[in-house]
Amino acid sequence: MLKIVGMADMKVSGADGDILVTYALGSCVGLTIYDRVAGVGGMLHAMMPDSSIDPNKSKENPFMFIDTGLIKLIDGCVRMGAKKERLEIKAAGCSALKTSGFFKIGYRNFNSLTSALSGLNLALQAYDVGGKSSRTMRLMISDGEVLVEDGGKKIKL
Repeated sequence: MLKIVGMADMKVSGADGDILVTYALGSCVGLTIYDRVAGVGGMLHAMMPDSSIDPNKSKENPFMFIDTGLIKLIDGCVRMGAKKERLEIKAAGCSALKTSGFFKIGYRNFNSLTSALSGLNLALQAYDVGGKSSRTMRLMISDGEVLVEDGGKKIKL
């Protein structure tokens, strides 16, 4: 079953036929985690780098921010049987959709993600980030395959 992960949203699954998908990954980060032994995976579509930007919003919706969303994503998969030490972690997005910009959200999102993962003794195994295009990301729960569509190209992470 196709399960859509919206902006500032997260889904986890252990159902063999499920496909998690998120659309319109511009400066946002799409993050997948997968445990092959447990057959459990999840996806996060986070918009902002750090919950300290707006602590009240992070309490309302932790998936809006990378730091709080990552913790919820890992916890959700662990509750379904995944083990933190077996997680395969992949990311897409973090584009610079405008040619110039003071905030550089895509760049900040990627830095925040790698920093948050490092703080948890985790690392990305693969990623497709940067550039100026919007991406679609899919996670196949049956085998952990992650596909990214970027400007008409399909990339397997």
